[in-house]
Amino acid sequence: MRDDTKPKKKILLATIENIDQEGRGVTHVEGKAIFVEGALQGEIVECESYVRKSTYEIAFIKRVIKQSNLRVKPKCDHFNLCGGCSMQHFEFQAQIAAKQRVFENTLSRIGKVKPETLLTPLAGPSWNYRYKGRLRVKFVVKKNKALVGFNEKRTHFIADISSCEVLPKNLSDILPKLKDLITQLSIKDKIPQIEFAADQNHLVLVLRILDVLNVNDEALLNTFSSQHPVQFWTQSKGPDTIKPLSKKDDVKLSYTLKEFELQFNFMPYDFTQINPFINQVLVRRAMSLLKPSKDDQIFDFFCGLGNFTLPIATFGAKVTGIEGSVSLLERAKQCRDENHLDDLVDYQCINLFEITKELLLKLGKANKWLIDPPRDGAFQLLQLIDDEINPLAIVYVSCNPATLARDAQILVNEKGYKFDKAGIVNMFPHTSHVESVALFLKTES
Repeated sequence: MRDDTKPKKKILLATIENIDQEGRGVTHVEGKAIFVEGALQGEIVECESYVRKSTYEIAFIKRVIKQSNLRVKPKCDHFNLCGGCSMQHFEFQAQIAAKQRVFENTLSRIGKVKPETLLTPLAGPSWNYRYKGRLRVKFVVKKNKALVGFNEKRTHFIADISSCEVLPKNLSDILPKLKDLITQLSIKDKIPQIEFAADQNHLVLVLRILDVLNVNDEALLNTFSSQHPVQFWTQSKGPDTIKPLSKKDDVKLSYTLKEFELQFNFMPYDFTQINPFINQVLVRRAMSLLKPSKDDQIFDFFCGLGNFTLPIATFGAKVTGIEGSVSLLERAKQCRDENHLDDLVDYQCINLFEITKELLLKLGKANKWLIDPPRDGAFQLLQLIDDEINPLAIVYVSCNPATLARDAQILVNEKGYKFDKAGIVNMFPHTSHVESVALFLKTES
């Protein structure tokens, strides 16, 4: 006879030893690592594992027995449901300190490197900072209701949220009405996501549509945008199909770098930093490390819109921005021309994950580099450094401590650079994400 009874759930009593790179508490039971979501260092908790592997488990808290004095009440009403933030229960300055420790440990563990100077962490506003992102959408037939938000914790379901404390306030405020609007559309079950992009004056929502909007749908959207501070765009297939719903929705988005008297106009689908507040101080720090001058020839790799390229040029340096996206480079050239820096800035389109020495040499000689790669890092590019290609200084802006550590190991142990300075940038408050910036200097042979 088959036994269909489920095994009893195992409740563990755990003392949390530290915090890992995902913001989870870490404990060990009989030598096995247990990662406990929502637990803080020093706490004693009862927890239950929902992922069990041979060498580790992932658990969630059932009860906090001894609470850390760094535990705070989450500001968001949906914190325990929504998976968008993982650290709102953690006092804000303590979050930054934990990220600093993760950063240092990752450099040491993966790269076996350590900067000679650790820079003071950079932080900015902790709420309503996320000006770019993607919301999931799902129409639930049984409830006759559209859900708009992020994934629930530990599931692929969408959390039913009515507000969000990290989104721009004007977007958070209209979430309930936005859900009602989608429920009224004829293609309510054919909208899987909404991309959003905002600046100080506009909020653009790009609806990913898998069917055609009818006349009534367009009327509903137009009425909504006339009543609320939002412009609708649509995307039916690839990025080239993104367009404003009507002429009144065709607004220009922009951000400024006030310190450098620069303005960047961008499209809703262009890559920009999601946190415009911390981006201001990130650029300032990058410039203070790079120290551009009129005597410098500088390469800005993975340059995007020119977020670092144009500030470099304001110091009088000649700078070449290199980027793999043709459309992004076209926008970068427009920003360059609009800021009257065409005499100092050149742009080249190169796939930096496949760059060769021949292509790099064709760019000419640069005595300084700035690198701002995606999460995969800049492995291929850094491998090309040799006696012919040897910048005196490299400023590396990273969104992934693990690939920075790997690349730092290459620069320090293989390419003859000193790991001079590094520090974290709290680009994504209340999440475990760690942004950082580092300076490498060529040592004398």
